[in-house]
Amino acid sequence: MLSLLDGFFGYNQVLVSKEDHLKTTFRTKWGTYAYDKMPFGLINVGATFQRAMDIAFKGLIN
Repeated sequence: MLSLLDGFFGYNQVLVSKEDHLKTTFRTKWGTYAYDKMPFGLINVGATFQRAMDIAFKGLIN
């Protein structure tokens, strides 16, 4: 049995690599921040998440 919960929160579970960490930086009036985990809205997020799922479920996918 597979869980839908992991798919729902999946984007927020994939870590951003150290070399790409600065590419997710944004500023607010409270300071400068960067994402540690993959946020929604970046160009390749969908493809990266799909690649992670393909690796995770490699033995289950036909």
